[in-house]
Amino acid sequence: MPRKIKHHDYEDVYDDSYDYDEEYDYDYDDNEESAECHDMPKADRSDGKTKIWRCLSCTYDNPEHVSACGMCSTIRSASLEESQASASGTAAMSNPASTTTKASLDITAKVEAEIVEDNAKSSKEPAPSSLIKADKHEKRENGVLREDKSSSNGLVSEELQKLSFSTGYNFHNSNKVLKNAVPLEEYKAEPWMLHEQSEEGKNLLHLAIVGHVDAGKSTLTGRLLHLMGRVSQKEMHKYQREAKQKGKESFAYAWVLDESPEERERGVTMTVAVAHFDTVKFHVVLLDSPGHKDFVPNLIVGASQADAAVLVVDASTGAFEAGMDGQGTGGQTKEHAQLIRSFGVEQLIIAINKMDVVDYSKERFDFIKSQLGLFLRRCGFKESSLMWIPMSVIENQNLVTSTSDGRLMSWYTGPHFLESIDLFKPPTRDISRPLRLPISEVIQSRTLGQVAASGKLDAGAIKVGTKLLVMPAGEGAIVKAIEQDGNELNVAKAGDSVDIGLQGIDSSILMTGGVLCHPDFPVPVARRIELKVAVLDIKKPILFGAEVELHAHHSKEAAKIVQILAILDPKTGLVRKKAPRLLTANQSALIEVLPHRGICIEEYCNYKPLGRVTLRATGKTIAVGIVTRIIEQQ
Repeated sequence: MPRKIKHHDYEDVYDDSYDYDEEYDYDYDDNEESAECHDMPKADRSDGKTKIWRCLSCTYDNPEHVSACGMCSTIRSASLEESQASASGTAAMSNPASTTTKASLDITAKVEAEIVEDNAKSSKEPAPSSLIKADKHEKRENGVLREDKSSSNGLVSEELQKLSFSTGYNFHNSNKVLKNAVPLEEYKAEPWMLHEQSEEGKNLLHLAIVGHVDAGKSTLTGRLLHLMGRVSQKEMHKYQREAKQKGKESFAYAWVLDESPEERERGVTMTVAVAHFDTVKFHVVLLDSPGHKDFVPNLIVGASQADAAVLVVDASTGAFEAGMDGQGTGGQTKEHAQLIRSFGVEQLIIAINKMDVVDYSKERFDFIKSQLGLFLRRCGFKESSLMWIPMSVIENQNLVTSTSDGRLMSWYTGPHFLESIDLFKPPTRDISRPLRLPISEVIQSRTLGQVAASGKLDAGAIKVGTKLLVMPAGEGAIVKAIEQDGNELNVAKAGDSVDIGLQGIDSSILMTGGVLCHPDFPVPVARRIELKVAVLDIKKPILFGAEVELHAHHSKEAAKIVQILAILDPKTGLVRKKAPRLLTANQSALIEVLPHRGICIEEYCNYKPLGRVTLRATGKTIAVGIVTRIIEQQ
């Protein structure tokens, strides 16, 4: 899940002789026992009322209600947990039924009456609270097992049948809503939505930072925020002091964004961090993405919001080659480039970092440009949309000012990194379509209330007081407040990343991967979809009935490939072979996929951001593609 880094603008005026340690009054305790007391596992701090489950891949402790690990995104397997519990001799703890108190929200009686009336019109089913408290076995039957019984091929594995999903929604409300849906062609935008932005306003640009592990992504973003005045010198001095105490002085700038103890201990970014800064032309939303292969699902969830991207490459001898090949396993430079292209990103900066290690060699720069450029063109990037920037983040060369090093000045005369961002073309926004806001995170805020969600508007617009629909639950709500980067807004339009406070709905209805949409034009909840995919450079073929992870916007669901319809010509899209037995590397194909639970998704021709998908298996991305048809809805 994207996590937001709160920074502010500072006047970077300070005295080098000032003793910052005295003001901060650092107290470093060498007593290991006291440190252990502060770093107790979550399970030890539990009061016994909140159930948790431990991920078998990364050992992260997750709340009972989530179906996938919040750190590594591994889908929860009930069968493996039961076998592990029996081996260790532990018994499952049962919690007596308890009543949940409603969040203290400032909801007027009038708003409550409107919501109840709207929901009564759309459905006579039980209230949302009763739906959520449905029996676990009943939920599984409504989700996985019932679909398995109706399937003719019976290829769902026993392990995936026992998956415990997070919400277990009863979809009767969404069924009623979708039956009453109005065709998209009949939608007419309201005049306030089409009001043009003032000349003083800057275009919003979501910029994803991707690349192979240890290429210097977090160091680049941290130093950039410091140079732009978003991190004060006092804060930077604090990070440097903490990094030195841990023996990791070179990680000081990376720690601006890598805040968690796990990230700092391992020295890798695990989740997408969000920060903001301004250029001459854009208000930039920076998405610092993980580079380690174990956390690619987190990159997919966060960086799928990107309008443009920066691919950071390590110029060191051997490091670039590892990112491109990875000793035959496929480096993350390649995988990240393919993923961001599948997200619809067309404009790309290639930041060739650590040029100081190779003495700012033009030969090394040209070699990387020729090797990587060939691959990027194969991914679908146009040469005119690529910008190649040599730099050294550690030596602050070519970041926010032109280089001062003679070795680089002798052959490079192009723009520096910050100037290259302003060379991007402003992204187009789909304001005149019905509202679509995929939920990236369910949050709580003192200003927004206990029921709030974060996300980027992919289409449409909202304002305070707008009625909307929460899918896949099919429940109505009203916008209570809107915030962007901590600032209150009255209106938000397509392209804006916002936090939205809601009223007239329970917080348990919200879920990551859900979608806030127009009440009359709800997003489909698909149970069977047709995909046009491009198979990546895989080692093992994709077979009929293969178990996969389906990623779409912020949603990820277990799924299976139920049919391989045809192999397509990658250039013309024409059918080469019908009903093949398998798919191999670098093929294009038309397939049918069956999610184990309904997923909020759109056909690519209607909403491009919600119509893009990624398929992963065994910890690797195996295919990317688009939704060509929704065969069956929830």
